Order: sequence, then C-alpha cells, then structure tokens
Amino acid sequence: MTVNKFNLPDVGEGLTEAEIVSWKVKAGDTVAVNDILCEIETAKSIVELPSPYAGTVAELLVAEGVTVDVGTPIISVSDAGAPAAPAPAASAAPAAARTQAPEAPEPAPMYGTLTPSSDAEPDGRPAGGPLVGSGPKADAVKRRRRTSAPAAPAAPSPSAAPAAATPPAAPAAAAPAEPVESHDIWIDPASVNQAGRGPQAAVAGADPRPTLGGAITGLVSKVLAKPPVRKIARDLGIDLADVVPTGARGEVTREDLVSYQAQRDAEVDKADTFWGKTGRPQEQRIEKIPVKGVRKATARAMVESAFAAPHVSIFVDVDASRTMEFVKRLKASRDFEGIKVSPLLILAKAVIWAAARNPSVNASWVDAKDGSDSAEIHVKHFMNLGIAAATPRGLMVPNIKNAQDLSLKELALALNELATTARAGKTQPAQMQGGSLTITNIGALGIDTGTPIINPGEVAIVAFGTIKQKPWVLDGEVIPRWITTLGGSFDHRVVDGDLSARFMADVASILEEPALLLD
Repeated sequence: MTVNKFNLPDVGEGLTEAEIVSWKVKAGDTVAVNDILCEIETAKSIVELPSPYAGTVAELLVAEGVTVDVGTPIISVSDAGAPAAPAPAASAAPAAARTQAPEAPEPAPMYGTLTPSSDAEPDGRPAGGPLVGSGPKADAVKRRRRTSAPAAPAAPSPSAAPAAATPPAAPAAAAPAEPVESHDIWIDPASVNQAGRGPQAAVAGADPRPTLGGAITGLVSKVLAKPPVRKIARDLGIDLADVVPTGARGEVTREDLVSYQAQRDAEVDKADTFWGKTGRPQEQRIEKIPVKGVRKATARAMVESAFAAPHVSIFVDVDASRTMEFVKRLKASRDFEGIKVSPLLILAKAVIWAAARNPSVNASWVDAKDGSDSAEIHVKHFMNLGIAAATPRGLMVPNIKNAQDLSLKELALALNELATTARAGKTQPAQMQGGSLTITNIGALGIDTGTPIINPGEVAIVAFGTIKQKPWVLDGEVIPRWITTLGGSFDHRVVDGDLSARFMADVASILEEPALLLD
C-alpha cells in the first residue's frame, strides 16, 4: 500500500498561503482523480482543489479554518481503496473478442494543459453544454410496435375464457424497438409507467399501456437549468423549484439565482438582534473578525495604491436620458432577449471607446526592479476591463479579457457572467489578474458619486453614480432629465489634469449620445 501526500499547490501566480475553508471528504472516503477534496481561500478568491490521486483518504492533515503555506501537506491518500483492474480474459477466449473490448480511459489530473475553449462544440452543440433535462439519452424509452385496436369480442363461453386470457405471442420477425427522441424533454421509463396509470387502468378491457400525454403530464414539473446554474444553486443552498425561471426555454438562469438570493437575504434581517444586551460589559459586546484572505489582500493593495500613486479625482454631471432610452430599446430587442441589460453596459462601452482616444489612461507605472529611481510607463493596447464587485468575502475586481473585441451583446453576456460568478464566490485568481482599467458601480447602492482608489497596477478608475431624475436646463427650459455623476481617480504620475479631463469628457459624451459608438 502506498500513501501519497498532497501538498497545497500555488493555484495563482506567486501566492504564498491559503486557508482551508471546508473539506469535502473525510478519512475513509474513496476518491477518484479530479474529485473535489476541499475549498481553499487565497488572497484572491475561493478555489476548489481536485485530487491528483485515486484511492482512500487516509488522513486530513490540516483542519478547517487554518491558514498554511504553499507546499504544506494537507491530505494523505492511500491506494488501498483504488478500484481493482479488471481481470484478464480467459486464455480460451478468442483473441478477437479480447481486442474488441474497449479500454476505459484513465482520467487526466486537473493540473495540466487546458483545452482552448470555443464558441461551439465539435458536434455543433452550443458551448456550455445542453440544458439538464434535454438532449440525447442512452436509456431512452423504447417505442412499441403500433397495433390496430381489436374489434369488440362477443361474450366468451366459460370454456374459452382461459384461452382469451392468454396474451398473443409476439411476431417472430418484429422490428427492433427504436428510441423515442425529444429535444425538449426526456421520458423516463419509470415516469412513463407511473404517469400512464390512472383510474381508467382498473377498468376491464382498458389498454394498460402508458400514453405520451400522461408521460408529459408527469414530467412538466422538472426544472430546466444548465449544469453551471445547478452547481451555483447547490453552493448557495437554493432549491431550483422555488426559483421563477426567465430563460428563453423556461430554464432557470444565473440572473434568476442572483435575484432569488438577493430577495432571500433581504428577508433575513438581523438588525433586531444586532445590539448586545445592555447588562453585559461592553468589552464582551465587541465582535472580533480576523482579517484574512480576500479582505486582507484588498486592504494591503488599497494602502499600497493610496500611498504609492498620487491620486487626482475629477467629477462630471451627465444627462443620461438617451442612455436610458437606448437601454429600454435593447431590453425590448429580440437580439437581447433573456440578457440582463443596464446602463453599466453603455458605460463599459464608453470607457473602452474613450480609452482608445486617450491611451495613457490604459497603462501602468512600473518601477525599476533594481531599486533605482528609474521607471517605465507601459501603455496597454488591449482592454482587460475590471468591474469592482462586493462579495461576502470582500471586494473583488475580476476583469473581462480583451473587452475591446466584444460586441455590445457579447459585452452584456460577459458582464452578467462576471457579476454572477463574483457574487457566488467562485471567481478564479486568473480572472482578477492583468486588469488595465476599472469601473466601480456605486450607483447600484444609490450613491451619487465618490473618490475611488485606483486598483494596483492600473492608473485610472471610474465611479458610476446612481441615475435619477433631476431638474435640468435644456434649450433654455428646465425639464426633468435622467442625470448621473461620474467620478474618476487617476495616477498623476501618468495622467495629468488635461488628459483626465478629456477622458472623462469622452465617457460623458457617449452617455449623453450613445449613437456616437456607431462612428
């Protein structure tokens, strides 16, 4: 028996430690390659660790809640519980029969080369897999050969009753049964038999065979959802049957889960029990929260940015009425059916457009590695657009890679995916690396504006305030318009006052007239 120890890997770039958040296995469990062993929290996100070994869990070497360095053994797995290899074929078996037996492919470890993703699978299916509850199935229902209904028989004599009770023999040359395929639902044999039985089955002479209508009636209550959505629901403890689906095919989407979770959180209001009992000493009514993981990394990065980069902030009020009209038209468009669209989408496009006209805002200040006072400004000819997201574990800034290449619809999908993943706590370290410019949507909390702190490694950040109706002078008349305030912070070592003003003016011009994006 061999015992393998699994050391904590570096799941990001240069991470030095991580906390064991929860174990998914216990001593004595049998695991296969790529089975999830535990969840760890790094300085950037929550990550699931798969097993590189197959066998039996011998011992958990680190308890939950403990932070350990990269390279520390965290679990030992013995190969005693590994599945035994199939016995070799008997020597008398023909060689042809042995060669026809397919060999089970050995699972590849999670730590290896990733296959590049594409928009579609090789067989034409859309990327992301089919909806659970639809698509081909190996054990589909077999269709019976249709037979004509027998004529009503005459009253049988007592001597003929036994013969009539005997079922007719099946034809010898019956055609093989064919699977019943459906692109919307799959009919389970057990469900078909159960759904097909009803009160009429007890009536003498009634056809006991199940009907397709009865099968569908018994199956319409199944919830449709893609595998990633089902996984998020399991992680959040949400029963998909309780969620109102809004997908184009009646499936539960990520946005449905986010909306349901927000509503559920609002219902669990702990304000009434927040204050401690007055009779207890105040020292005993202080909650001490350890600073670790994402929050610790965020605090360190914000202090570094605030004191290393000289911040300059400017603000501009914007008439976003035409942006609101544009968003309304997009929501009604068939091309954007089922896609969440908000003014943040237009701001994201505006920032990308304005950065191309003012390239120095999409850059980094890089100090010399030898400790001298020399430095370089690295202007990035790509846009990894960061979106600040508040999560229960702290602030995260995942970014959309190469956002400059995305269409408006693709950018909307990317924003929805980014927000849902971040709120579920499943953002991966790679998604937060290499950002070039950040947007923080403080308007979602009803805030007008603010002075955001620049994300380390960048030189600009835009704060998007709430949009609300205010009196506005237009063509000499005071009328109600949809107004927002944009706030921007810039690294004054790279972006001077003139450049920051021109960049913010360009962003504002798109919000005032989105049609400029067509130029």
